[in-house]
Amino acid sequence: MSNKQPTPKWLSIVGIGEDGVAGLGDEAKRLIAEAEFVFGGTRHVALVASLAKGEARAWPSPFDAEMRDVLALSGRRVCVMASGDPFFHGVGITLARKIPPQEMQVIPAASAFSLAAARLGWALQDTETISLHGRSLDLIRPLLHPGTRILALTSDGDAPATIARLLTELDFGASRLTILEALGGPNERLRLACADAFDLEKINPLNVLAIEVDSTSEARILPLTSGLADHLFEHDGQITKREIRAIT
Repeated sequence: MSNKQPTPKWLSIVGIGEDGVAGLGDEAKRLIAEAEFVFGGTRHVALVASLAKGEARAWPSPFDAEMRDVLALSGRRVCVMASGDPFFHGVGITLARKIPPQEMQVIPAASAFSLAAARLGWALQDTETISLHGRSLDLIRPLLHPGTRILALTSDGDAPATIARLLTELDFGASRLTILEALGGPNERLRLACADAFDLEKINPLNVLAIEVDSTSEARILPLTSGLADHLFEHDGQITKREIRAIT
């Protein structure tokens, strides 16, 4: 790494939506155009190709969470492109672990969750949000309470059907699902289905799944307090008493 002292705010992080350059403000466009290096996913780099004059660098595969390529350019004019809000389940968080905030200039765009809430008319502060991108779908289970609204960021076009099957298996099959695809872009689409009658196909890999949770009396609802009920465990009758589990 160069011994050159970093200049103030040498790194810019610009959020971009599916509408590409058309959705960027003047300052964001300037930062992209003046950067010596522009990092981002292959899709992001392609979206700003008409603006970028510097060297385009797509993220390596597998993704390098240590950000070695970016850190090696400390002090140069570097721009990192990110989806929507870089600090809401985004690459901005990864960069902030390595680079002081005083060396970064960040221009966020609307997150996928914000766009989804706007399309649905949901109050975002009253909605559970979760990223299942590259993570176990079982992480959604603690959020499954009747009447809850959930926005889930998924990994691919197969995830909504898989989550629908999971909901059905857990006796939440009556839950209403809205798949919001390619939000903010020319291919944006919203489609609805019930979890237990899910039959939607050819779902865009860029999607947010909105869930209005509904259940039957048989649903295995995970309580928000300590000490899960005995029936939520698989056991042979030999199990520590619920009160002791809660205290532990």
